[in-house]
Amino acid sequence: MADVLALVDDLFFQAKMTETARRVGVALETVASGDALVAAAAPQEHRLVLVDLNARQGALAAVEQLRASGNSQPIVGFLSHVQTELAEKARAAGCQEVLPRSKFTADLAEILGRAKP
Repeated sequence: MADVLALVDDLFFQAKMTETARRVGVALETVASGDALVAAAAPQEHRLVLVDLNARQGALAAVEQLRASGNSQPIVGFLSHVQTELAEKARAAGCQEVLPRSKFTADLAEILGRAKP
């Protein structure tokens, strides 16, 4: 079981997240679509869920589905800093925290560290 589940479809950013998770000492599982996120999060075995709200395949809908199914895993979303409307929708959908990508990237080690056993 991975400590962190992440929806990220940008391969370069995925590699950065994987390397940072390795350095922090947490297991990271990545998926590339909202459907895959919902399926992987169903057992609720992860300590943290990260969602790139700019992922091309159903990120916001996946957050809504997780919450509608009773999933209570903490969800942190990230997006472009100019997407204030999407940030509001993500909070309403169930993200506990929504960060601009620049802040998320700067704080990635700390965010991943929240999932340490």
